[in-house]
Amino acid sequence: MPGQYFLGVDIGATKSHALVADGEGHATGFGECGPGSYEAVGWEGLQHALVTITERALQAARITKSDIVGAGFGIAGYDWPGELERHRRAVESLGLSAPYGLVNDTLVGLVAGASQGWGVGVVSGTGCNCWGRDPKGREGHVTGDGDTFGEYAGGGDIVRRAVQDIARAWSMRGPCTRLTDAFVELAGATSDVDLLEGLSMERYTLSAAAAPLVFRIAAEGDSVAQEIIRWAGRELANLAVGVIHQLGCETLDFEVVQIGSVFNGSPLLGETMMTKIHEVAPGARPVRLMEPPVVGGVLLGMEQAGIDYPPLRAGLTQSVARLLPLAQ
Repeated sequence: MPGQYFLGVDIGATKSHALVADGEGHATGFGECGPGSYEAVGWEGLQHALVTITERALQAARITKSDIVGAGFGIAGYDWPGELERHRRAVESLGLSAPYGLVNDTLVGLVAGASQGWGVGVVSGTGCNCWGRDPKGREGHVTGDGDTFGEYAGGGDIVRRAVQDIARAWSMRGPCTRLTDAFVELAGATSDVDLLEGLSMERYTLSAAAAPLVFRIAAEGDSVAQEIIRWAGRELANLAVGVIHQLGCETLDFEVVQIGSVFNGSPLLGETMMTKIHEVAPGARPVRLMEPPVVGGVLLGMEQAGIDYPPLRAGLTQSVARLLPLAQ
């Protein structure tokens, strides 16, 4: 489709991307800025992020809005039907005349990573989420609200579980673990008592950024840390299994796309997750998302325009890698 272009947008809680590609699947323009989710920056911040990255991508591609024939928007924080209208108004403030798809950002990651554009996407980053699509485009998902509704495990959950095990070790309710000394050092505490007291009194704080330390201690052979990783894998599998049941995909062959930095921590996480998933859906196979999720936004835009996009996916991914070697 020469002369026609597609826009993909991935709005996140920490960074936001826009990508333009032509009808042959060649990436031609990119724009980025900081957080754009309304949960992070409010509704005006969401609209500002959408306008900023879209204008930057169009300028880089040297085209105008009228050249866009299909668009796909993946937006973090869009989880419920009651949030649709305000998200739609933010998207339509761009003034595009093209048809567009509007989904949770997990789905653009799924579309980017799944060879046929459907399956289940499991996110484990700072937090966690899970969405899926069946071959007909029907969607299933969890709440995305984390521990409020018993959904685990992102990096923050892994760190909280580690702190709980350190407390169990200190109070002799559980086995000793090397996590204690590692977290004492990380927090700058003087002892396990000082660490726990300091966390209780909020003199010390620990965030999801400490999750790699749990993986390191697990790799060194600590059984408590290893069980935390297995626990996280089982919890992530639980999210996926729920979505699989919603979509009725138990007997199908499909891809489970692993999205987010926590999956880089250890193969044990993904292996444990897939073992549990296979108890329900033996045809599921893991795929690690290596492309920027915004690729899925472009593919979703192609879908809105009636384009058979799976044959273009590999070429688009390669052209994005050339255009954005560092934007992963």
